[in-house]
Amino acid sequence: MRGYLNDLGVICALGSGKHAVAEALFAADRSGLRANDAWVEGRRLTLGEVRAELPSLPTAMRDSDSRNNRLLLAAALQIEEPLRQALARFGAARIGVVLGTSTSGIQEASLGIAEGLRSGRLPADYRYPQQEMSAPAVFLADWLGLCGPVYCLSTACTSSGRALLSAQRLLRQGLCDAVLCGGVDSLCGLTLNGFAALEAVAEERCLPFSANRQGINIGEGAALFLMTRDPLGPEAAPIALLGGGASSDAHHISAPQPQGLGARQAMTRALAAAGVQAAQIDYLNLHGTATRHNDAMESLAVDALFPAGVPCSSSKGQIGHTLGAAGALEAAFCWLTLSGCNPHHYLPPHVWDDQPDPELPRLALVAPGSRLAKRDARCLMSNSFAFGGNNLSLIFGDAR
Repeated sequence: MRGYLNDLGVICALGSGKHAVAEALFAADRSGLRANDAWVEGRRLTLGEVRAELPSLPTAMRDSDSRNNRLLLAAALQIEEPLRQALARFGAARIGVVLGTSTSGIQEASLGIAEGLRSGRLPADYRYPQQEMSAPAVFLADWLGLCGPVYCLSTACTSSGRALLSAQRLLRQGLCDAVLCGGVDSLCGLTLNGFAALEAVAEERCLPFSANRQGINIGEGAALFLMTRDPLGPEAAPIALLGGGASSDAHHISAPQPQGLGARQAMTRALAAAGVQAAQIDYLNLHGTATRHNDAMESLAVDALFPAGVPCSSSKGQIGHTLGAAGALEAAFCWLTLSGCNPHHYLPPHVWDDQPDPELPRLALVAPGSRLAKRDARCLMSNSFAFGGNNLSLIFGDAR
């Protein structure tokens, strides 16, 4: 069963709103990645921070206030009209919310706890629910008045990709008629210091698959879809999640399986679930973190599955690695590629230093200005890989 992605709300370092994000994405804009020395003591890191002004939460929902939920609300407001229409059509009990996150409101909670340790008293605006992993989904359901299934997934960098797959499952099982799905993550001291301790962050702009790659840039953002069994809009070629595949190779707590066996298994399962062959994939959005081990194993997996090559790119050279939101944001870039926001049919470019690593298989990395192949039905794949050997691949297409 296809999961139709009727509309998209999106905000990230490229901008706010699908048209602004699409324009910056296809123009190979890297200006959203900027140096910042405020997060990790003694380090100046390049981060993908959202610069757009964020909306305030309604006064009655101040206990849910966090930057994470403000990012989510910014995305939700962009598609509020179709959300309200779905609510009127299906009813509050038939609409679910499934989101992925890894930070939730831990930044606000951390500041509150630090103040409590210093002064012996928690600040007046401290709210424990801010830091619960379910907080974004609960906030969104409360904001809309929904009472269908509501939950968050937190599987590190596959979180929001898995949220889309879970939303499709809720529709297939008949538990919902519509699902709001996607992901959100915000910059957070705990995350940034943790990745710095792992020596996984780069001080300069990241360079996925380059011989000069030195690690990730962490970013933030939100992407939110309205998924249904049947298309709600009048478009001639609605966009759908055709299928997805997952695996868990459990190779190591933080390092990927070196030959990319789990990654390849996830991609193979996604192809089978979508009912397409590898040769039918027109573009692959790589996980492409710019770490030594991830890029090496993903190169091997992609080269093995696509021996004839496939146009591919990593978006992290433009927005950074948005962790729990990465799967949904990169799904959003696939959606934008197929949508009317991209009238010239550009592919998301691979933005780097054009210095391939001679130790890796050569991938068909997309140059700026490259265009999507002309076919009656196009299929795009998006990869997400996470700590613990947690692998996910999704396939999107023109659902004619």
